[in-house]
Amino acid sequence: MSFKYKYNYASPDRYKMLKEFAKKNKQFQTEAENLIWRYIRNNQLGVKFNRQYIIGDYIVDFVCLEKKLIIEIDGGYHSEYEQIQKDDQRTDKLESMGFNVIRYTNEELFAGIEGVLNKIREQLII
Repeated sequence: MSFKYKYNYASPDRYKMLKEFAKKNKQFQTEAENLIWRYIRNNQLGVKFNRQYIIGDYIVDFVCLEKKLIIEIDGGYHSEYEQIQKDDQRTDKLESMGFNVIRYTNEELFAGIEGVLNKIREQLII
């Protein structure tokens, strides 16, 4: 099996499980994920985004592979200390693969989706 991007590989023992989780995540997106997906899908920002995409041993919320930009949408539990530590480790690992990871809270999306989209557009032209 050949991949265009080498970071598509997950550990073989974990890939099947990750694929199932990604499929379920797509079926049961959060309200915040649904909101942003309406604005970034179908090349609406001039680039393709994938949702619930496996990179290494992680499933990212949204990724533009062309620009190596990952968008993560954080619900309330992401403000808990242990989850902050895990998110930081995850971000460090993804950035070590060459990705830029940006995070938005659910509240940021609901309070001003246009502002969030403008920030994403800025990241896409860097």
